[in-house]
Amino acid sequence: MTAIVGLTLDGTEWTPQFVKALDAKKCIGCGRCYRVCARDVFELVERESLDLDDEDEDLDDDDPFGDDDDDDDGFSDDTSMVMSLKNNGDCIGCEACSKICPKGCFSHTTKEAA
Repeated sequence: MTAIVGLTLDGTEWTPQFVKALDAKKCIGCGRCYRVCARDVFELVERESLDLDDEDEDLDDDDPFGDDDDDDDGFSDDTSMVMSLKNNGDCIGCEACSKICPKGCFSHTTKEAA
């Protein structure tokens, strides 16, 4: 079998890379992936609800994008909240979440054509 392939406007082939997993231990709950995803793939949840052990993790809040301020939009770098996959079956494979994530929390995979 071959992977699903799409076409860009000019006819160039493009292979979507769908969200496979999100490493919640790395996540700082900034919400960038949520904001960039138009498909309702993510949701913000309490870190406790995922039984993550914070003691062993270095939750370094370095902000490579330089926009580490609270935007009053419900997201901040509050490490008590993390992003979670809500509906990864609705992912279109654009990888925008991975490109915007300052912590590299995402892994992606191709999908075999039916």
